[in-house]
Amino acid sequence: MNHSTIPAIGLGTFRLQGQVVIDSVRNGLELGYRHIDTAQIYGNEAEVGQAMADSGVPRAELFVTTKVWTESLDGGKLIPSLKESLRKLRLEQLDLALIHWPSPGDAVPVAEYMAALAEAREQGLSKQIGVSNFTVAHLQQAVAAVGAQQIATQQIEIHPFLQNRKVVEYARSQGIHLTAYMPLAYGKVMQEPVMVQIARRHNATPAQVALAWLLQQGFAVIPSSTSRANLQSNLAARGLVLTGDDMAAIAALERNERIANPDGLAPQWD
Repeated sequence: MNHSTIPAIGLGTFRLQGQVVIDSVRNGLELGYRHIDTAQIYGNEAEVGQAMADSGVPRAELFVTTKVWTESLDGGKLIPSLKESLRKLRLEQLDLALIHWPSPGDAVPVAEYMAALAEAREQGLSKQIGVSNFTVAHLQQAVAAVGAQQIATQQIEIHPFLQNRKVVEYARSQGIHLTAYMPLAYGKVMQEPVMVQIARRHNATPAQVALAWLLQQGFAVIPSSTSRANLQSNLAARGLVLTGDDMAAIAALERNERIANPDGLAPQWD
């Protein structure tokens, strides 16, 4: 599996609805974003599809990810749900289809929905497949089901205050690429004195520092913003190079501060 096909920086669309998401995606595409991340549960696939269609950016230049919701993990629901996502997104094929969360309480076995996801790829619904919010145990089961080389990425919450080291270590041991969501900890990195200090030294913003810290570790990042200026600023993080001391200072900010931890959905985290 060629992970280099996942652009290192993408545009997240979580919590963005209606005209807000249309504007965000349109602005992002105008500024040069080519990796767009959505999900069935976000309720915005149709708007994301509209913004992409209206942008005039050739389909071949876009990298589009969506995620299968937990209600579509069992039996014959997964493939029809992805066909519906494609219809809303106005696409013939996804670049990446992810399992959004493991089945709550493991009601549906990992092997069952990973097999269905692999079948979706065989049918041409998505070029690549992967997972999101998987624990080490879920990842182990996914690897056993389809093979590590089939898992294009594991998308999880990673930022300076939650570094998810056990999951990162296991994924790397299997050669599984990682995508960091909520990379700015919902703006909390902007208030962190260590980040502010490093940003000043580099004539950058704390958000750019947080993104550069993740990019330098080889993760893809999918920050979201409704502000065109912030979208542009986030994209510029690709040009920021942090020192070893900077990287170590940010690594020391780990405090297991998890933001995405929904009741009834979140697994037993590592």
